[in-house]
Amino acid sequence: MSESPKPLVLLVDDEPQIRRLLTVALEANGYRVVTAASGQEGLSLAAHHRPAIVVLDLGLPDVPGQEVLRRLREWSNVPVVILSVQDDETGKVAALDGGADDYVTKPFNTAELLARLRVAMRHAVRQDEESVFQTGALVVDLANRRVTLKGQEVSLTVTEYNLFRLLVRHAGKVVTHRQLLREVWGPAAEEQTHYLRVYVGHLRDKLEANPSEPSLILTEQGVGYRLKS
Repeated sequence: MSESPKPLVLLVDDEPQIRRLLTVALEANGYRVVTAASGQEGLSLAAHHRPAIVVLDLGLPDVPGQEVLRRLREWSNVPVVILSVQDDETGKVAALDGGADDYVTKPFNTAELLARLRVAMRHAVRQDEESVFQTGALVVDLANRRVTLKGQEVSLTVTEYNLFRLLVRHAGKVVTHRQLLREVWGPAAEEQTHYLRVYVGHLRDKLEANPSEPSLILTEQGVGYRLKS
């Protein structure tokens, strides 16, 4: 029986030292790597190699990373993890709203980046699998709209469930305030972030062991929320 091929990572970054560092780290952790030093080269390699995941720098010399992401999303749902020196919330929100799966800021911890890649790839696989999500003692049956914790059914209101379902569908990924508000309350509610504070609080009260120190529904300050995968 032949071994499964190692997942291919496309690394798009104009800094040679970053490309070298990540290539060594990724190959040591069971990945194959192909690298690009520009946005246009990255798009060409993505089309040719069809990688399992893309690590994309925003500050590229030819095409801005946001534009590379936009063009990539026109034809591919490949997981994309942004790697950038830009640490502003506006840039993060724009990248995540543009279809990125995660955002890691330079300088970065290599172990954390590898963990983020694994989560993004699991999420991509899960989208094509059965409609039951489980993490620890929490089980969500999306087909039957049923949430159980430690074997006991949890009663959620329609709005609470719709918000939680969206987090479940994107488990492990940051979902921005704007996306949550738009999909749960509609486009007119995109600025009403107080809705989220109230309803995330309700969900934490019902699902977290310690709602004041949440370990399931995590806050990404100024950006959105992430459901632990």
